[in-house]
Amino acid sequence: MIELLPDSIANQIAAGEVIQRPASIVKELLENAIDADAQQIELIVTHSGKSRIQVIDDGVGMDPQDARLSFERHATSKIKSSADLFDIRTMGFRGEALASIAAVAQVELKTRTREQEAATHIVIEGSEVQKQGECAFPAGTSIQVKNLFYNVPARRKFLKSDPVELKHIQEEFRRVAMAYPEVAFTFTHNEKTLFKLPAQSLKPRIVDLLGKNWASFLLPVEESTEMVSIKGYVGKPEKSRKRPEEQYFFVNRRFFKSGYLFHALKSAYEGLIPKDHKPVYVIYLEMDPAQLDVNVHPTKQEVKFENQRAIYNYLKVAVRHALGKFQVMPSLDFESENRFFQGDSGSSTSSKGKARPPQPSQSDEDWAQFLEGVRPQPDEERAAGEFILSSKVQPDSESEGELFAEPTISAPYQIHRSYIISPIRSGFLLIDQSLAHERILYEKYLKMLEEQDVQTQRELYPTTVEFSAGDAQIFEQMLPTLTSLGFDIEPFGANTFILQGLPAMGLLDSDGEQILLQLLDDYKNDQDNQLSIDQNVSTMLARTSCIKKGKELAAEEIEHLVSQLFACEEPTYSPGGRPCFITYTLKDLQKKFSKKQ
Repeated sequence: MIELLPDSIANQIAAGEVIQRPASIVKELLENAIDADAQQIELIVTHSGKSRIQVIDDGVGMDPQDARLSFERHATSKIKSSADLFDIRTMGFRGEALASIAAVAQVELKTRTREQEAATHIVIEGSEVQKQGECAFPAGTSIQVKNLFYNVPARRKFLKSDPVELKHIQEEFRRVAMAYPEVAFTFTHNEKTLFKLPAQSLKPRIVDLLGKNWASFLLPVEESTEMVSIKGYVGKPEKSRKRPEEQYFFVNRRFFKSGYLFHALKSAYEGLIPKDHKPVYVIYLEMDPAQLDVNVHPTKQEVKFENQRAIYNYLKVAVRHALGKFQVMPSLDFESENRFFQGDSGSSTSSKGKARPPQPSQSDEDWAQFLEGVRPQPDEERAAGEFILSSKVQPDSESEGELFAEPTISAPYQIHRSYIISPIRSGFLLIDQSLAHERILYEKYLKMLEEQDVQTQRELYPTTVEFSAGDAQIFEQMLPTLTSLGFDIEPFGANTFILQGLPAMGLLDSDGEQILLQLLDDYKNDQDNQLSIDQNVSTMLARTSCIKKGKELAAEEIEHLVSQLFACEEPTYSPGGRPCFITYTLKDLQKKFSKKQ
């Protein structure tokens, strides 16, 4: 009943862990080039890696025997014994990458050492060697991977769209290029050069990868202890963002992820950035390989430290020093601090001496302040009375037609500058004004794209917007849709665009550059939804330009918003799938009030 699997099937199973998408191949091939002591590495990608991935390096190369053995499982030059697992100084060591790649793609290898006259040429498809011989090739190695998952159609079907896969490839390229600034890199996609990085120092490399606008926002971090050396850069607080981007940890030049160390770094920003924001950082740790374990997961992005708590404290202190040195940390107001410890009536202290917020009292004066704005004012009492006491309400009638009928009791009104109450025959609707407006704008933008009926308001002074090379290519894909929506944008060369006008609807008082940066940021992070580019950009633009919570609306604006919402094709949900309103029936209310407390 138990049989040994053929090597081809075993390799495909192993590839499931190592090779998840085109970016996985890019990572493995770039790391192999680094381990081969390459000084110049070229990455060539076609159709986001689905058709072709090629890495060419000027490293040490391989002789014919090593070239053939490199495609066998667990064949590696990086380790010789189990003791070597605790002294890993190379990027790769498992010996699984090339075997896994060859199991699910068509691979062509050309390699030559400096001592050889002719290069070795090997062609493999589905773990089977199709050709082996000699060819002309300079010293170094070229590995070309074509038609990924050609023999595993189920895996290929689950690949994302080209922009999504390209985004992941760019991220893997950044991680390797950022770890080795002394190595020159070139990255070409669909015959267009995205990055051409010379050998350089660390900060210029980071700026070239993330964008020139980062040059003035990076603060250097540098601390050294007996256990660990910490260096790198952190972003100024104003560059923090809600999504976890531009966040890089490296240990001995290996990229890794750690929620624990991220908490240490974010703690250093306490009081400087909003709680829901995350700082930007590129941090390099150098330490004895014996004090960490990188053999945790096939992707090698998880690392275990022997003394994790000490690393946590060292990192937190190092970042605090960097922020304080450049006068980013706020100065302490000792006069205010003393008031906390002198029993000031505005606050009290716990037994540990930490300030805690004042506890609310239940005096009549406090309740009067709490109810202010909730109790109907004289001009509102009539409407509220009509809503509560109307004898025309029929609580048993809850048909769909009555649920969405026009209010017959009183006009809708706003509460807390965020929600709208709209009475209906069977109860009332509680509408989220921001989500409702987002739905309205989304359908308007889609209609504008369909009918090509747009108006543009020219800017008095054009704005120059610069992106990184990778972001510029993604932005170019968005450009036709943005133009159709009323944006007047023109390429200006070298990843730069000129914004000369905004849509005449909804964005006239907005910061054009911030709008474009936010649209690009949202677009990159929401592409996994498999929406069309028109739907995606319309969603992001509606989210950016909709009425926000906290904005007070006039009575006419409230009525107009409600009528527009229910004129939409899909008024129930926002483009992101959140409910625009919640329905409360009189039966629901009666149940609430019938329960004894």
